[in-house]
Amino acid sequence: MHFDFSERTQDYIQRVSDFMDAHIFPNVETYRRQHDEVGRWNIPPIVEELKAKAKAEGLWNLFLPPNAEHDTPDYHGAGLSNLEYAPLAELMGRVSFGSEVFNCAAPDTGNMEVLHRYGSTAQKEEWLKPLLAGEIRSAFLMTEPQVASSDATNIETRIERDGDEYVINGRKWWSSGVGDPRCKVAIVMGKTDLNAPKHAQQRQILVPMDAPGIEVVRMLP
Repeated sequence: MHFDFSERTQDYIQRVSDFMDAHIFPNVETYRRQHDEVGRWNIPPIVEELKAKAKAEGLWNLFLPPNAEHDTPDYHGAGLSNLEYAPLAELMGRVSFGSEVFNCAAPDTGNMEVLHRYGSTAQKEEWLKPLLAGEIRSAFLMTEPQVASSDATNIETRIERDGDEYVINGRKWWSSGVGDPRCKVAIVMGKTDLNAPKHAQQRQILVPMDAPGIEVVRMLP
């Protein structure tokens, strides 16, 4: 196995590097100033301006690997493998907001991959399409305050079906993405069957952030 960069990768490296030099590095101070003006958990306008430039230059959704089964004209990335994407992620990561400019920021990247591979047609239309367009953001809710949540067998949140609805009871923290005002949907980890083997009790469910019963208790300073 070799790890040399392909010609296509080298082209993307050059294009991303040039974009960083031309648009992102020169606007770091603008971002900081706007961030101070709008306050935390608000979006400095320069971010949306740079996103539009990156999209126009075809430097968009670079993270999403090719998938012959699920790629369609509406739902696809740049077609890069993880190996090809890695040096681009390194370049973007040189500035705190760099990844977001290319629509390659967590937790959206992982959430979009899940929706791309496993989402229904309706779920893709409602959530994946605006995520790929950079119009909304998302959250991933797994960690809980009372248990070591890196081990999913410890998760205490319950997901129970009630007719045509699901009732979810639990508390999450370190809820990546919730603080963003553009966050419209979360992928929530919980347990659906406590009688199943301990590694088969867990499920993930899509929860709109305006669903009844969701309460954001506090944001970390």
